[in-house]
Amino acid sequence: MRISLSDRGRVARATGWVLLIAAVAGAVLLGLAPSPYAIERPGPVYNVLGLEPGTGKDLIAISGTKTYPTSGKLDMLTVYVNGSPQTRLSWIEVASSWFTASDAVVPLDELFPSGQTDKQANQQNTQEMAGSQQSAQAAALTALGIPYTSVTSVIVAQVLPGAPAAGILQAGDVLKKVDGEPVTSLTMLQEAIIANGTSKPVTLEITRNGASKTVEVTPSISADTKHPAIGIYTGGSSTFTFPFPVKIRLQDVGGPSAGMMLALGIYDKLTPGALIGGKHIAGTGTIAPDGTVGAIGGIRQKLYGARDDGATWFLAPASNCNEVVGHIPSGIKVVAVKTFTDSLAAVKTIASGGNTAALPTCSSK
Repeated sequence: MRISLSDRGRVARATGWVLLIAAVAGAVLLGLAPSPYAIERPGPVYNVLGLEPGTGKDLIAISGTKTYPTSGKLDMLTVYVNGSPQTRLSWIEVASSWFTASDAVVPLDELFPSGQTDKQANQQNTQEMAGSQQSAQAAALTALGIPYTSVTSVIVAQVLPGAPAAGILQAGDVLKKVDGEPVTSLTMLQEAIIANGTSKPVTLEITRNGASKTVEVTPSISADTKHPAIGIYTGGSSTFTFPFPVKIRLQDVGGPSAGMMLALGIYDKLTPGALIGGKHIAGTGTIAPDGTVGAIGGIRQKLYGARDDGATWFLAPASNCNEVVGHIPSGIKVVAVKTFTDSLAAVKTIASGGNTAALPTCSSK
């Protein structure tokens, strides 16, 4: 049997179409397959001087003492995480975010420790937010010289598998001292571990089942924060007794990163005049009762969230500067702060139209 040249051409074309269809089908199937990544995007923005969305009630409500009217927008930022070990994104969904400046594609194991469920992650975030609100009120009252009492206990809630602290610390351990200094807050512990670095062990004095014990843990760089860490989640924190109640209305918002902005909002409501003079300022950062501002995650997404909401100024933890440099969207000016006193000085300068050029910024050095 002979095959003509035209027949051969038809066979070749048919084979080519079959191969093309197979390749397209394979690409579609691969694109729909679950990926090991999540996407971080800018989340909702909340004006801490304004009202809780959907309720018409003050986001920060203070009773039992004199408060003052204020103006302007003092924004706290959030990050929306799309994807989890239980609800994995497809490769097609992930691919679109690789080319979006405000998005970050993050390995799931960096966001969700091995074995941690969505429910456990939400519980952790809720606990951190509750502690952040207490620390924010404490920081504001400290700055105002208003006395309060507190009892601090930082307790290990979970040790991450494979982390530096695995096999050394246990859930329930009370962290009393770090390198000889009393552990006064989670932020203080984190800052001490960062200052210690990864080249030598950090010494921890703990109480376990009522007995005192001293252990050593050598930190490693956290894939999440990019700072030295020992791989634990903590709970307990400080128990405060304040002279008047402060109610903060935030639904479905977790984590500790709103602390500094909440402290500024509380301070503003307790002092005469408008602290930010009607300006629009955004920011982020954990807060300790003594006013120390700590690093947070997702700062790139928060920068874009602030820009999209119309803010022109952004207060960033100085310890996050390495993630800020090169990622500032147009229209935003960033001020680097280390303490609550720094943040107060910055917003007062911005509000008064003072020499903002002298405010500290993040640099590439």
